[in-house]
Amino acid sequence: MGRRSAGLAGVWAEAQRQEQRRREDEARRERERERQDRAREREVAQSQREFRQAEARRRTEELEARVTALRGLLAAGCGAPVFRVARLMRSEEVEPFDPGPLGWPVRMPDREQYRAARGAWTAAQRAQAEADAHTRFEHDWFAAQAAESRRQLQLAVHRREYEQRVAVRLAEVRRHNAGVAEAAESVRRGEPDAVVAYFSAALRASTAWPGGFPCVPRAAYDPVARQLVLDWELPGFAVVPEAKSVRYMPTLDQEKETPRPVGQRRTLYREVLAQCLLLAAQQVFAADEFEALDSVAVNGVVDDHDPATGRQALICLATVMAPKATFTGLHLAQVDPVSCLTEALKGRLSARPDQLVAVRPGRRPEDVRTGSDERSYTGESDTGEEPDLYEMDPIAFESLVAELFRAMGMEAVTTERSGDGGVDVHAVDPTPIRGGQIVVQVKRYRNTVPPTAVRDLYGTVQDTGANKGVLVTTSGFGPGSHTFAQGKPLELIPGPELVDLLHRHGLRGRLGERAPRPAAEPLGDYNVLGMSWSGEVALDVCALVCAGARVLSDDHFVFFNNPATPDGSVRSVPAPPPDKAAVRVSFDALPAEADRLVLVAAVDPETDPHADLSGFTSPVIRLLDPALTELGRLEVSEGRPGETALVLGSFRRRPTGDWDFVLGGPGYPTGLAALLADHGIAVE
Repeated sequence: MGRRSAGLAGVWAEAQRQEQRRREDEARRERERERQDRAREREVAQSQREFRQAEARRRTEELEARVTALRGLLAAGCGAPVFRVARLMRSEEVEPFDPGPLGWPVRMPDREQYRAARGAWTAAQRAQAEADAHTRFEHDWFAAQAAESRRQLQLAVHRREYEQRVAVRLAEVRRHNAGVAEAAESVRRGEPDAVVAYFSAALRASTAWPGGFPCVPRAAYDPVARQLVLDWELPGFAVVPEAKSVRYMPTLDQEKETPRPVGQRRTLYREVLAQCLLLAAQQVFAADEFEALDSVAVNGVVDDHDPATGRQALICLATVMAPKATFTGLHLAQVDPVSCLTEALKGRLSARPDQLVAVRPGRRPEDVRTGSDERSYTGESDTGEEPDLYEMDPIAFESLVAELFRAMGMEAVTTERSGDGGVDVHAVDPTPIRGGQIVVQVKRYRNTVPPTAVRDLYGTVQDTGANKGVLVTTSGFGPGSHTFAQGKPLELIPGPELVDLLHRHGLRGRLGERAPRPAAEPLGDYNVLGMSWSGEVALDVCALVCAGARVLSDDHFVFFNNPATPDGSVRSVPAPPPDKAAVRVSFDALPAEADRLVLVAAVDPETDPHADLSGFTSPVIRLLDPALTELGRLEVSEGRPGETALVLGSFRRRPTGDWDFVLGGPGYPTGLAALLADHGIAVE
């Protein structure tokens, strides 16, 4: 009994051990499955993280590509195919006549294939066989002849239908081409409707604009001024990506967008708007194969809710008037768009377009008049010759100035000849905040307007309570007048600027026997002196052509109101990036008595009346050749606290005829007036 019990216990123990081993094996397999599951989950998670990271990189690259495309809009658009009338012409070439199966004649039966079958034993049988063969041949021959007749009949019908289709198509093509040719001839003759239709078609057909950009022109044509006036719809602020980059955050398992700074978005949006206006003008001039235009006026508008009224409206964010002669001389692929628009072309661009802060538009399409009433205020003759402002009747000249102010978007009327209090034109600028009452005096002079006239205008502004005074003349102003006007609500418009404004707004006028031209180009070779500096101070960079320490004349002081010397040897030019100011000098063309070219920097008191030259740091003058290739750099002295004007240095003629640069000069705490006085220019 004991042995039996022991045997049963052993069997029971073995069964327990086997069961234990089974459970351990199952646990081991379960742990392996769990390990494999965790490994798969890690692989899936890793794959998902890699996918999310790759997706974040892709979205970042898309954002960068969009920004790059926006910054290169102008350069890319200038490479688009040029619109030509020939593209509208249709070809008269037609597909050749294709008869298809009808072009193949029916095959006639061959008599040799209809011989009598051999094997007939008697002459009668042979004769019968030959008769049967002949009968079959004739039957098949007549059937083939009938089929050929039907084919030829069907072929003739098919050919007539083809010729009718070709005739209809050719007639349609020729009518279309005749219409295009007639429209082209109308454009060549300068008919307003045809010119507007042609350039509107050119803008709509252009491939220069990215997808999603509005291409909605609204235009008018002034045949007298040969000017296209264009309202061009601009993209909204949303065109600039709100996000700067996207990154994946593994700990949160989500993508996070890094926002683009508002200032950066605004800067880029302003660049886009400037590029849009420049590109619209470029596309118009490129399509002008009929030489119908002397200029184009472009107003960049957005269709949005006006912040002031809440109503849907066309809000003008940028405007420019581009003369063709000036515009075609620009290298658009290399310009800074904002500087080109606002400085080289004297356009206006909203400082805060993201907030829909509008600028006063230039000439609008609805302002264009093509009737004969234009001669009533321009004094234009029937021959179309521009009136000479020097010889114009005084009343007509005042009316012309009033019309100019109306073309600029203001209300303007001339005053009575007696008791006008020294005011020739009353104008009202409706622009909020900056607008108001304007008194205008008109001086049809040939000699420089004396500073006393500017002081008298300032007194009139104070007496009448006007917001601003404007003095318009056919001549010019000396440094004393400009210095007196600084910081005061006065604006001085000399003769060349007046002519430019007239042409910009579709009016006519010239100074003297021939239409005014830009200052003479310097003869021979020239250099560009590009000026750059660090700091945010706003400066005017000027040049003085001197004999010793004295300026040759007031006209040899080159500054913002006198952009060139009389001979054109020194002139201000738009600054090539990264410079902030530039002067072009033809040293060989400088007057023989000149032995010094002095470069001056002065704080702009209108921009910041409390600034000094302490913010004028790291200044450099770059010496450039006509192709704007840098030839060398000239280090100049930095500004000091309390100074508001500084002599940067001077180029001096040596006995050998060469010019050397002499660094530095005195600084002036009392501004540009004291510096000019030391160089012989009297400033009142």
